[in-house]
Amino acid sequence: MTDTGAATQRRRPRNRKAQILTAAAEAFSERGYHPVGIEEIAATVGISGPALYRHFPTKYALFASAVLRLADSLLAATDPAVITREDPEDRLDAVIGAVIRTTIDNRRTGGLYRWEGRYLVGDDRRALRRSMATLHERVTNPLRQLRPDLSEADAAMLATASISAVASITAHRSALSAKQIEESMLAAARSILRTDLPQQGSESPHHESVLEHASKREELLHHSIRLFYLHGYHEVGLDDIGAAASITASSVYRYFPSKAELLEAALHRANVQLTDTLAGALEHSNSPVDAVRTFARLYTELTFRQGELVAVYFAEIGNIPADRRTALRRIQRHNIDGWAQLLREARPNTSVVVSKFLIHAALGLVFDVGRTVRFERSDRTMARVQQTMTAVLLG
Repeated sequence: MTDTGAATQRRRPRNRKAQILTAAAEAFSERGYHPVGIEEIAATVGISGPALYRHFPTKYALFASAVLRLADSLLAATDPAVITREDPEDRLDAVIGAVIRTTIDNRRTGGLYRWEGRYLVGDDRRALRRSMATLHERVTNPLRQLRPDLSEADAAMLATASISAVASITAHRSALSAKQIEESMLAAARSILRTDLPQQGSESPHHESVLEHASKREELLHHSIRLFYLHGYHEVGLDDIGAAASITASSVYRYFPSKAELLEAALHRANVQLTDTLAGALEHSNSPVDAVRTFARLYTELTFRQGELVAVYFAEIGNIPADRRTALRRIQRHNIDGWAQLLREARPNTSVVVSKFLIHAALGLVFDVGRTVRFERSDRTMARVQQTMTAVLLG
C-alpha cells in the first residue's frame, strides 16, 4: 500500500462528530445516561475513547450536545421561515406534520430529551426548556387563532398532549411505514386539538392518606419510588432509602438484596396495576366503546394517583439487568396488546399496528400532561386529561 493510500485510510470522515452524536443519542435514549460509557459509544463508531474525547471533552458534554441537537432539529423543522402558511389551520397542520416527520427521522433517539433531559444542568437545562417552550408556542399560536374561546392554559394543555402523542413513537418499535405513521399521528393530533375540555368538576385535589400501617417492605418501596423520582436512580443510595424509612441501610437488605431488586419490585408493581386497569375496563363496561372510555378514565386516575411510579417506570427501566428488563418488557407488551385489542373492538376498521400506535400515544399524553400539572388530582383536571386520551383512542 502506498503512503498516500495509508493516509487516505487514516483520514477521519467529515461527519465523524455527527456519527458520534447519533451513536450517543441512540445509546442514551435506549439505556439512560448513567449506564452508558464513553468506550461503548466510541466502539459503536469504530474509534477509541481518547479519539472521541478529541470531539467532546467529557461524557456530559457529549450528552448535552446530543439532547440539544434533537431539540434544535425540531425547532429548525417548525421555523416560521420554513412554515409560511397564512391560514392558521394550514399552519397548525404544517407544524404538527413537521414535528411528526422530524420525530420519525429521529425515532431511535427522539426519546432522549423527553426522559434524560433531567440530567442537564445550568445553561443547558435552560436552553432545552426555551426550545420546548418555543415549540409549544408554534402549536398554541395558530390553535388560539382557530379557537379563540380557548384559554391560554387550555391551549397549552392541548399543545402538550398533541406533541406528546407524536413523541410516543420513540417509546416503542411497532412497525409502520413512515407515511402510515404520519397519517395516524396527524389524525390523533387533530383529534386532540379539536377536543372540548370539560369545564366542570371539583378543583379540590384528592389527597392520599399517609402509610400508617404499611409493612416495612411496602414503606421501603414507597420511599424508594419517591427518591428515584426526585433524584434519579443513580443518585439514590440504600442509606438514603433506609433513612427515609427510619432504618439503617444494612436493615434494608433484610427486605431487598440490592437497590436493583428494589427498583425491579417497584416496576413489577406498575405492571400489575396496569394489567388490572384493563381488567377493570372490561368488567365495568357494556360495549367496546364504553370499555375504551372506562379504560381512559381508569388509566388517567391510576397515572395521577401513581405519577411518581409511572415516571420511574419509564425513566429507570434501563437500570434493570438485561434479562429481567426483558421480562418486564414482555409484560408491558402483553398489556399493550390487550389494550390494542380492546381498541380494535371499538374501531374495527383500525389495524392491529395502528391500534398499538394509538395506545402508546394515549398513554404517553396522560403522563406528559400530568407532569405539567404536577399530577394534581382534582376532578376537573383528571376529566380534561381523560377527554384528550379518549380523543386519541376514539378519534
